[in-house]
Amino acid sequence: MPARLATALTVAAFAALYIALDAASFIAPLHGLNITPWNPAPALALVYLLRQGPAAPWTVLLTVVVAESLIRGLAAPWWPGLLSTALLGAGYLALGRILARLLPPTGLLDDRRTLFAWSGCIAGGTLLLSLLYLSALHFSGLLPAAGWLNGVRRFWIGDSVGIIVAMPLFWWLSSPRGRELLRQIVRKPETAAYALLSLLMLWLAFADGHHSFRLAYLLFLPIVWASVRQGMAGAIVAASLLQIEIIATAQILGYSGVTLAEFQMLSLAMALIGFFIGAIVDEQRRTSEELRHSLRLAAAGEMAGALAHELNQPLTALAAYAAASETLLARNDSGDRLRTALDGLVRESNRAGEVLRRLRDFFRTGATQLESFPLGELVAQAVAGCQARAGRAGIALAVGELPSALLLADRLQLEVVLRNLLANACDALEALPAGAPRQIRIDGQLLPGQRLCLQVEDSGPGISPAVAARLFEPFQSDKSSGLGLGLAISRAIVETHGGTLWGEVAGHGRFKIVLPVQESA
Repeated sequence: MPARLATALTVAAFAALYIALDAASFIAPLHGLNITPWNPAPALALVYLLRQGPAAPWTVLLTVVVAESLIRGLAAPWWPGLLSTALLGAGYLALGRILARLLPPTGLLDDRRTLFAWSGCIAGGTLLLSLLYLSALHFSGLLPAAGWLNGVRRFWIGDSVGIIVAMPLFWWLSSPRGRELLRQIVRKPETAAYALLSLLMLWLAFADGHHSFRLAYLLFLPIVWASVRQGMAGAIVAASLLQIEIIATAQILGYSGVTLAEFQMLSLAMALIGFFIGAIVDEQRRTSEELRHSLRLAAAGEMAGALAHELNQPLTALAAYAAASETLLARNDSGDRLRTALDGLVRESNRAGEVLRRLRDFFRTGATQLESFPLGELVAQAVAGCQARAGRAGIALAVGELPSALLLADRLQLEVVLRNLLANACDALEALPAGAPRQIRIDGQLLPGQRLCLQVEDSGPGISPAVAARLFEPFQSDKSSGLGLGLAISRAIVETHGGTLWGEVAGHGRFKIVLPVQESA
């Protein structure tokens, strides 16, 4: 589609929708003027100003004047009404300029700081605009002096409620990411459930006609449900549904403009509560996802030590096979021995590549690769990686009696867990004064129900109750160079394998791991 045609269609669509919203919201007008308890059209105008280019202000200003002329008409003399309407349009333009500094173009009003600044700006801006617009109507002779204060209150309620409730919906619909999120929410059966709940609560609240305002608090239930379960997207859908239902019900039951304004204040309270709950839920979800990503990155770093050990064997074998191949080629030996050396090169390179693929998979998705291996082999590999440090620090590292058991697990990840526990034990023992006993012992025993308990015990000072309460929390570390992620990662890995990891409060260090066993002797 040519750019000019697309721009023309966008302008036409905006103008048509704005005029339709303005006509639909022309309810209980004060003195027949543009003073109603519900006015969602400015929300569309503000979103259009924020999303479109330099020509948007002229489009909005002209559309506001045309809507005023078509819906309410310009009484003779026509110029006071036209001037007041132009002032109203200019006020929306100024409010749009202010919002452009507050709202990031790619944001979705789904964080508390932006939401608070936006709602405060709308409340203050619409109040100032109400004072200016109603004063212009008064001085032009279109509004009697006795109705000025009531008019300011009614116009402020209508504009602020209309913008705050409707603008998030238009803002999300104007963003590809927002449209996709709303589409996902609308398709969920849960959305239909709280929509039906909103109708039920509306019927209970309005069942007795004018005497049922005391039951309006029931309307908070569906929007709180939607916000808690679906975040900001659910809050937007629920708030929009409730706003339409309240306006339609008030029209059917013939509520006065004063009563409708009171219900609009209730709608404003429901929408703001829903939006802030939804923003908090979305923030917590983003924080949780970022934390999981950070843990995965840290776990990949922890696995690097185990991977270095894993890669050492195939790389050493590759070097040996390559040297053998060079020697055989120098001797012009192209027989079975060269073929065997080349087969070894291929085999060991595949083995090294598999190790690196496992790191990549864990780095990207946290995936595990299950394999069957003896418990003794796992412990031996972890202890071998810690022997050099223990020897330098004068630590006696011993392995007690281990049951003959086969584990079905990701050996590399469980090795990371044992390495972490052994490293923490070494840290505790290295801090002991000279002459104090320095011992680490690993024991294991089978438990009922095909389970295994592996214990790592050291002669260090142990865990205090205060430390035990936050032992496995991320970013909690007593070491100046530590990130406090080792134990958090270790527990996550063990729980992924269907086991548990905990530290006991005792006079010396003691950690226990319980894992399911595939086979036992």
